[in-house]
Amino acid sequence: MTDSTATSPHMLCSPLHTVHIAAGASFTDFAGWQMPVRYGSELAEHHAVRTSAGIFDLSHMAEISVTGAGAGGALDFALAGLISAVAVGQAKYSLLLAPDGGIIDDLVVYRTGEHDFLIVANAANRAVVVHELGARAAGHDCVVTDRSDETALIAVQGPRAREIIMSTGGIVVDDLTDLKYYRVRPGRFEGESLLIARTGYTGEDGFELYVDAALAIDLWAALVFAGTDAGLVPAGLASRDTLRLEAGMPLYGHELSRGILPVQAGLGRVPNLGKEFVGSAAIEAGPAVDAPVLVGLRLEGRRAGRADYPVLNAGPAAVAVGSITSGALSPTLGYPIAMAYIEPALSSTGTRVAVDIRGSIVAASVVEFPFYKRSKDAEKSN
Repeated sequence: MTDSTATSPHMLCSPLHTVHIAAGASFTDFAGWQMPVRYGSELAEHHAVRTSAGIFDLSHMAEISVTGAGAGGALDFALAGLISAVAVGQAKYSLLLAPDGGIIDDLVVYRTGEHDFLIVANAANRAVVVHELGARAAGHDCVVTDRSDETALIAVQGPRAREIIMSTGGIVVDDLTDLKYYRVRPGRFEGESLLIARTGYTGEDGFELYVDAALAIDLWAALVFAGTDAGLVPAGLASRDTLRLEAGMPLYGHELSRGILPVQAGLGRVPNLGKEFVGSAAIEAGPAVDAPVLVGLRLEGRRAGRADYPVLNAGPAAVAVGSITSGALSPTLGYPIAMAYIEPALSSTGTRVAVDIRGSIVAASVVEFPFYKRSKDAEKSN
C-alpha cells in the first residue's frame, strides 16, 4: 500500500481518482489500478456499512457486453451456469472455467434485454475473460464487446442504501423496494442511461450503479450529498475486504484460482451439468478424493490468521493440514475469523484445528459460512 497520490505511467486510474484525492484517500495498487484502500479509519468505514451506508468506487471491475440472437447459447457454452434461462432483469452468479475445471474467474451476468447480457468480471482477469468469451462465442450469432473503459461502477451498501439512492437528485428510477436480490433495473441519471443492480458483496443490502464514465463524478457527488444525513461515508478496499470476509464470500486470487475446482470452494451448485460447457467433463469427474476444501474458521483469542498461515490438526503431534486464504479480526463480531483450505476429513463443522501464527499455535474450530448475516428484520425493512 502507498499513501502517495502519484501514479506510474502504466497505472490505471478510476474516473473518480480526483475525487478520492480530494477526500484524502490512501491508495493501493490493485490489479494495475490505483484504488482507494481507505479514506481514514477502515474500521469506521466497515461499521458505517453495517449500520448506515458506505459508498465504494468499483470502476476497476471489467464490464463486457454480449449481444445478439445467439448470445444466450454462446454464454451457455462459455460459462458454467445456464445463462439462457436467466430472465430479463435478472442476474446470475457464474464461473468461467478452464477445460480442466479450474476457475479462470467468477463473475456476475445481468440479462438486460432479450438478446443483451452484461458480464462483470474481476479487474485482474479482464484480459483473459474478454479473450475467452470472444473465443468461445465464435460461431454464435453475437458480439462480445469490452465496455470497461467507458463504464463507471459505484456501489452503495448498507441498511440505508435504498433510501439514499431514491433521494439522490438526478436519478430517475422506479421505486427500488420491489427490486429483489440479484435483479437489475434501468434508470436515468441526468438524462443518461443508468443501470441499478441489487447484487452486493458485503453481506448488507445494497446496490451497484453502472453509468457512463463521464458522469461518474457527478453521480458520486449527488449520492454523497443525498446520503450525508443518513451517515453515508466513502469506503475503500480494506473495509470491503473485511465486509466480504464476514459474509463468507470468496475472492479471486485468494479462495478462487485456476488450481481450484468449484466444488472445493463450496460452489458445486454453480455448474449446470445438464448442458455442455467448457470444463464440464472435468467438473463431472470431480476433484481428487483428498483435494482440500474451503472452510470457515473461528480462532480463539484476538490474534488473526492471515493468508498462507498454516492450519494444523489439533493433536499433540500437530502437522499441517491446510492453509488460510483470508483472515482478519472481525470488526463486527469481535473475534478472529478466516477462510482456509484444509483436508476434507477435518472439514466438518465443530472440528478442532489450530493455526500457526508466526510460531504461536492458536486454537481454532471449523464453523459454517457466513460468519455474519444481517438480521431478518433488516431484510424485511428493505
